[in-house]
Amino acid sequence: MKRLARKSILEIKPYKPGKPIEEVKRELGLREIIKLASNENTLGPSSRTIKALRDYLPKIYLYPEDSCFYLKKELAKRLKVKMENLIMGNGSDEIMELIPKTFLNPGEEVIYGHPSFLIYEIVTKIMGGKPVPISLKDYTYDLKGIVMAITRKTKIIFVCNPNNPTGTMVSEEEIRAFLKRVPERIIVVLDEAYKDYVERRDFPNSIGLLKEYKNIIILRTFAKIYGLAGLRIGYGIAREEVIDLLSKVRLPFNVNSLAQAAALASLKDKEQVKKTRRMNREGKRFLYAAFESLGLEYIPTQTNFILINLSPACSGTRRSGEKICRELLIKGIIIREMSAWGLNNYIRVTIGREEENKKFIQALRKALEVMR
Repeated sequence: MKRLARKSILEIKPYKPGKPIEEVKRELGLREIIKLASNENTLGPSSRTIKALRDYLPKIYLYPEDSCFYLKKELAKRLKVKMENLIMGNGSDEIMELIPKTFLNPGEEVIYGHPSFLIYEIVTKIMGGKPVPISLKDYTYDLKGIVMAITRKTKIIFVCNPNNPTGTMVSEEEIRAFLKRVPERIIVVLDEAYKDYVERRDFPNSIGLLKEYKNIIILRTFAKIYGLAGLRIGYGIAREEVIDLLSKVRLPFNVNSLAQAAALASLKDKEQVKKTRRMNREGKRFLYAAFESLGLEYIPTQTNFILINLSPACSGTRRSGEKICRELLIKGIIIREMSAWGLNNYIRVTIGREEENKKFIQALRKALEVMR
């Protein structure tokens, strides 16, 4: 059947998420699993959001509101943009796919940092584009390096800010200097999935930049700080003419009714967001101190996850990330090993609730003793 498929998809390596929690429990005979692998908000959605879901359940026989009118109206008010500047997606991943569908011709180039979000490469190859990964500099997007890589074939640039999996960010000053050097014929995607966790004050005001640059698309999500990862809902912000083009390739009813109801309720629950940010700050401090006591190198983060270099603690051990993850899994802790990003001696852990963080460190300490 391979000969029937489009050539551009044959070399794509499918994205591999971790095993479902219930499957891990069954395989290993465990009663409790702590999942800190996918950068989810382990506080979960607020009680207000759960009530909104329950209230909407009797109406799920109806097709969803195709335009996401009420959600867009609330978002537009909060973001100080027009509803026409917004497009909703089945997760921000869907909009990442709509962008190459809209703008990318076969053979044209898409530039992004490496390591960064794996989906950029996949959506590029789906449309027959050429991925151009540019190595990070000090774990951070090398915007100057990206500018140097621009050719006449460049059509799209993805900037993951803050970056997944390193947790680093580029500033307003850096983004402005970068945009001045990028030709208007190139679409610049600012993927801001983790924006709500950022503590630095120099994070770019990307919506303000839309007034100056017509080639920007901003991506955000309800999967992270709002705790709605299982409902799949995200959105894009851009000039009206860009939204009109993206809408041409968006399938109807792409955002389900429950996702819309939950997202609208979560926007109105400021306390849950404050609680999540507080949990993240406290968890970050605890984990930093623990890593230092264990002799581990970590990358200071502006997100709800931390990238850890195991090499200092596991010198001479190849693929230590994979081995540590296996040891932790046996103890009921799921984290992410980073070989898919080319980081064989690294792990990434979501910052969880206090008790989750403590159990993770206890298990990690024991796993490191086995490795040494």
